[in-house]
Amino acid sequence: MPLDEEDLGPDPISEVVRWLAQAVAAGIPNAEAAALATATGDGRPSVRFVLVRGIDERGFAFYTNTESRKGRELAENPRAALALYWADLGRQVRVTGQVEPVSREETEAYFRTRPAGNRLAAWASRQSEVIPSREVLEQRYAEAAERYPGDDIPLPPFWGGYRVAPDEIELWEHEGSRLHDRLRYTRLPNSGWRLERLSP
Repeated sequence: MPLDEEDLGPDPISEVVRWLAQAVAAGIPNAEAAALATATGDGRPSVRFVLVRGIDERGFAFYTNTESRKGRELAENPRAALALYWADLGRQVRVTGQVEPVSREETEAYFRTRPAGNRLAAWASRQSEVIPSREVLEQRYAEAAERYPGDDIPLPPFWGGYRVAPDEIELWEHEGSRLHDRLRYTRLPNSGWRLERLSP
C-alpha cells in the first residue's frame, strides 16, 4: 500500500517515533540502530552504527566517547547524517542536521541507566585509539573494575552525548517495481516543516 502525504502528520519527528515503535513491536532486533555519517573539516567522510537513545522535538540523541574518531570529526565539522533501516518493514528514515552536545545532566542520567559492565567499558576503552592487544583492553577493564567495585561508577570526563538537530527528515517505504515512496520534510525558518515527495 503506497505511502501517501495524507498518511503523515505535520511533525516528522512524531512520525519517526511512530515508525520506530512499530519496528520494536515487530520484534526487529536493535531497531534503534542507525548508521551515523560524519566528516572531517576538509570533507573526509566516515560512517558507523550507533544506537539512537532519545528522540524528541530537539532531535536524535546518541552517546559515545567524545575523543573517538566521530567525536573528533564532530568537533571539526558539527554536522551529521543518520539512517535507520528496517528491512522487514521495508522502511528507512534519513536525517541530516546540525549536531550539538547533550547536556552533562542528561548524559549523567542516561549513563546511570547502563549496565555496570557497559559503564566500566566506557572507562576502559580509549575508543578509536590503536592498542597493542586484546589483553591490554582487558587489563584496562580489570583496573576500572578494581577502581569502581560497586555500582557507583562515575561518568568519564571523555564520554558524552550528541544530538542531531534535523533540518531534513526523509521517510522511505518500499514499493513494488522499485517505485518506492520518498517523502521529505524540510525545516522552515519559522520552525515548521515543508513536506515534499521525491522521485525514487
